[in-house]
Amino acid sequence: MSVSVRLNKEEEKLLKQYADLHGISVSEVIREAIFDKIEDEFDMSVAEKALHEYRKNSKTYTLEEVIQVTKKK
Repeated sequence: MSVSVRLNKEEEKLLKQYADLHGISVSEVIREAIFDKIEDEFDMSVAEKALHEYRKNSKTYTLEEVIQVTKKK
């Protein structure tokens, strides 16, 4: 897939400098930024769901309790 991104001269210069600084291509900088953003949003969604579930049932267990239950299985 090919994607076009419009940048002004200042943004283009900054992007190229960043790519050069890290020894990667501009395409790789953009690809990494996009997937980092997607991963961050996914992680935030999972964290929010976990927090919601925790608030519904905030019972916690010690490590020893977990070990005892898993040994019984």
